[in-house]
Amino acid sequence: MAPRPLKAVLTVAAAAAFSLTAVPAQAADDPELVWTELSKTYGATGLYAYEPYAVADGFTPTSCVPGVGYRYVNEKNVGATDPETPAALLYEDSPYGRRLIAVEWAVKAESGAATPTMFGQTFQDPAALPDLGSSYTLHAWIYKRNPSGLFNATHPDVTCSTDQDQDQDLSPDLDLNLDI
Repeated sequence: MAPRPLKAVLTVAAAAAFSLTAVPAQAADDPELVWTELSKTYGATGLYAYEPYAVADGFTPTSCVPGVGYRYVNEKNVGATDPETPAALLYEDSPYGRRLIAVEWAVKAESGAATPTMFGQTFQDPAALPDLGSSYTLHAWIYKRNPSGLFNATHPDVTCSTDQDQDQDLSPDLDLNLDI
């Protein structure tokens, strides 16, 4: 093969390899347009990876639910079906504090109301949520890959610690004696 066509083939192969590495891990199951819309969600919620920012912006923590995590609800976002305004942020305990794992939209289930949709997904059947009552919900596991699917209602690897009030920020065997 002549040098010029060979160079063209190698360039196309390299471009294809780079484009495949930029696709999110769960994109094989979901249309590309979903990830385009979810990029708005990333942009709007990335700040909340630091959990105190969520609380400062009006997200109120609730107790942990196995398969879901700690739900931090912002009442003013309930009912919104905008990618940039999820009603709740989902966290799990980690050795360094709470870690953002997903977002959730919630729309109160009212008699006669149609089931909402977003990202080509129909919200899950109404469930009783703390302080919200019966609500349709849609989860997007955008910060922790969910083997059950990007929009699945629960995550099989999300558990609740036995002591939910335990401070996860410091390890109990960490020696903070700074005397020299």
